[in-house]
Amino acid sequence: MASLNKVILMGNLTRDPEVKYTTSGTARTTFGMAMNRVYTDPQSGERKEEVCFVDVTAFGRTAEICGEYLSKGRLLLLEGRLHFYSWETETGERRNKLSVVAENIHLLPRGVGQAPVEGQPSRAPTSAPAAPVAEEEEGAGIPTETEDDIPF
Repeated sequence: MASLNKVILMGNLTRDPEVKYTTSGTARTTFGMAMNRVYTDPQSGERKEEVCFVDVTAFGRTAEICGEYLSKGRLLLLEGRLHFYSWETETGERRNKLSVVAENIHLLPRGVGQAPVEGQPSRAPTSAPAAPVAEEEEGAGIPTETEDDIPF
């Protein structure tokens, strides 16, 4: 029987990435993401918002890039897969966790994909996003900070 395990998420980082290395020298990074969902309650007509928090792990070069370019609050689009693991605590309790293993990351410019604030113009692009940069050298395709991105 065929199966598919693919996740695509766009959200903001809830904490700075932590880069660690395994005993074999492979980079491993963990961070959290939050995705918001705004909807209107069909019964009350009230606008509501819910937030989904997800733990993310990346390995290898992807992990190193996350450690170099990501920080809390950064908007990120990631492709990955779900990973379920379970363990037993010191007290003998069985614990389970579902997380995401990032396979591809796409750094997004600040303001893209964020809901516009009422009374302010949208900062999202009006046309399709630019095509990705060809990966000719290591790190190509990773956007660099521009003067517009610097918060001061």
